[in-house]
Amino acid sequence: MSSSDRIQAVDVKTYEVRTYGCQMNVHDSERLSGLLEDAGYVRAPKEADGDADVVVFNTCAVRENADNKLYGNLGRLAPMKTKRPGMQIAVGGCLAQKDRDTIVKRAPWVDVVFGTHNIGKLPVLLERARVQEEAQVEIAESLEAFPSTLPTRRESAYAAWVSISVGCNNTCTFCIVPALRGKEKDRRTGDILAEIEALVGEGVSEITLLGQNVNAYGSDIGDREAFSKLLRACGRIDGLERVRFTSPHPRDFTDDVIAAMAETPNVMPQLHMPMQSGSDTILKAMRRSYRQERYLGIIEKVRAAIPHAAITSDIIVGFPGETEEDFEQTMHAVREARFAQAFTFQYSKRPGTPAATMENQIPKEVVQERYLRLAALQEEISWDENKKQIGRTLELMVAEGEGRKDGATHRLSGRAPDNRLVHFTKPDTVVRPGDVVTVEITYAAPHHLLAEGAALSVRPTRAGDAWEKRNTAEAAKPAGVMLGLPGIGAPAPLPAAAGSGCGCD
Repeated sequence: MSSSDRIQAVDVKTYEVRTYGCQMNVHDSERLSGLLEDAGYVRAPKEADGDADVVVFNTCAVRENADNKLYGNLGRLAPMKTKRPGMQIAVGGCLAQKDRDTIVKRAPWVDVVFGTHNIGKLPVLLERARVQEEAQVEIAESLEAFPSTLPTRRESAYAAWVSISVGCNNTCTFCIVPALRGKEKDRRTGDILAEIEALVGEGVSEITLLGQNVNAYGSDIGDREAFSKLLRACGRIDGLERVRFTSPHPRDFTDDVIAAMAETPNVMPQLHMPMQSGSDTILKAMRRSYRQERYLGIIEKVRAAIPHAAITSDIIVGFPGETEEDFEQTMHAVREARFAQAFTFQYSKRPGTPAATMENQIPKEVVQERYLRLAALQEEISWDENKKQIGRTLELMVAEGEGRKDGATHRLSGRAPDNRLVHFTKPDTVVRPGDVVTVEITYAAPHHLLAEGAALSVRPTRAGDAWEKRNTAEAAKPAGVMLGLPGIGAPAPLPAAAGSGCGCD
């Protein structure tokens, strides 16, 4: 028997991926996890906190202090790496794409730096760093392969992200993402639908179409109605119960998209559409290609076509040059739009963006005061809008890990079709994440709803089966020993059963 045929017992190598930033980064991290598991690593326990053989930082460059946060975390790992021979640290994502060699200069104990366009190279770069005993920095200037072709370790068994495009063609003055993610590149519609059908075959019942500017889909292939056609095509996939998408840009939000949302039963009555500001002056300075009237007009059309739609948004307070009158225009737009929720941000400089060097930067105390006023207004509106849900009967998809107090309150949590979070009384029958429960809403708070009575019905689903299968397989996995010869960077795994924006849109 040759040495290559012998069975070897080797220690399992573990990994941890830490994710910062938007949904695109979250989905990229699922791919990074998939790549590492494909190379033989196993995920470290959640409580490991850096105590893994490989720690990967998937970074974001949107916030002004993003680099301080990264280097602070890297600094905390330095002594751990000294005590743990063979440990490797990798840094990827938008900050890595931007800072490149700077990361290794400031943190020489980092082994690998890779960018947004070549995440598939991570296992090879880790192995090269180990063999050559020196840091590997590899940043691609353009996309090497569409990321969806890479192995993926999805965080959820019943819901999945599906990328339909990468990159962005906009030039918003506060956003550095286009410089780091590149120009928009669309996937072929057939590839997207094939991925969705495969996911449904694995038990997934909810998908979220993902793009930096999701409803601009088609600009790369010359079809302005490609996104609405894609939504309608999703409606024809048997077993796909819920379709969502994020994040659309008001510039590209056309009537055919609204019609597709209203007429496709599995497209959920939910819209997250960043407004950023209600002031036409500030929108122009932001280089946003719409004005308040256009934005509110879209919302009016959506509500006319989909009366129960929940609309959410992103808003930036304190953009350079924002006057009190500009801010009042934002407050007015919020009152008119009546968002179910709004994610409000205090403007912070993004290094490398035009806005970072603009005159009339707003003093922090002024920004803070405006932010608090806006947050208070939105809290009031959110509560009022949630109170309108009392007495409604809703179908919830049971969620995993969304109710922090569920154990103490003997409740479970789920998402309504419009994505509102609902906590409900735990039924006597077994209910799994991915299953569907029908409840009547009895109480409303600003950020969640309660269904305090007994569930009206419980529907086991294939998605619940998929969740149960994954958790059974995870519990059955052996620890400490694996069989077979090592692959790239780590041993090959034993055969086993198959197992949330940056606000710039």
